[in-house]
Amino acid sequence: MNADSVLTTAFDDLVPMHEPILVVALRGWFDIAEVATDALEHLLVGHPAPVVASIDHDPFFDFTQERPEAYLDDADERRIRWPTNEFRVARFPGHAHDLVVLAGVEPHLRYATFADCVIAVARALECQVVVTVGAAPETVPHTRHPQVVGSSTNDGLVRALGLSRPQYQGMTGLVGVLQERLDRHLIPAVSLRVGVPHYLGNAKHPKSSASLLLHLEHVLGVPTGHASLADDIERWGSLHDEAVAEDDQAAQYVAMLESEYDRRTEASLPSADDLAADFEQFLRDQHDDG
Repeated sequence: MNADSVLTTAFDDLVPMHEPILVVALRGWFDIAEVATDALEHLLVGHPAPVVASIDHDPFFDFTQERPEAYLDDADERRIRWPTNEFRVARFPGHAHDLVVLAGVEPHLRYATFADCVIAVARALECQVVVTVGAAPETVPHTRHPQVVGSSTNDGLVRALGLSRPQYQGMTGLVGVLQERLDRHLIPAVSLRVGVPHYLGNAKHPKSSASLLLHLEHVLGVPTGHASLADDIERWGSLHDEAVAEDDQAAQYVAMLESEYDRRTEASLPSADDLAADFEQFLRDQHDDG
């Protein structure tokens, strides 16, 4: 099995894109509480975002784990909703980049073939950089601004965005496989991760989704609609506050996390303008190099 046999594309009539960036989030191992996929789905709200490619679901999933869903359509016909991985195009006239967005579901099987599908789309649409976004449980308080951290194996991106080099060794998911294969194909790639308070379990945390979107907006120079999550952030924040307040030990634990968070937070971080300017300089350098 290869990528051509499972990837369906509709590129022929696609109007050329402006300096496209591919952004990927997959529900699963690297997306606690669906924070990252929620963020990308929110980014597309209000934008015409036609599907330009899709990956066949059948070879990639164990359907005893990711079960399909039965539903009735508008004509009361019974249908089955399968896990979908669709690439959508969002254009941002007057801004630095158009985006190709994959907000999908992490496969259970054939990681290498799935990753090859993503790479095939990135190459076909001439995406300059691939950005994977995810969310992981961390010892951070829900009352503070969630921090976004990033890594890359690309020297230019490490310097431009102040990223670290990946140091993790151990079990990984599709995102880890994809990052390694992108590196092997010499496609610049960045992995971004936002922290989610571990004690919230799988409860929704729109504050972390908004933090991811704000970071993408700063770096990529496209509007992400992060501010429109304010009502959800307030509602879920109140629910989190109430849950913590009902448990004295939990309240003390959160107070300790707040103190530690405030101690570690650096006094100065790169400004949004600096991040965007350094990223665009990296892209210009890429063009100059060939």
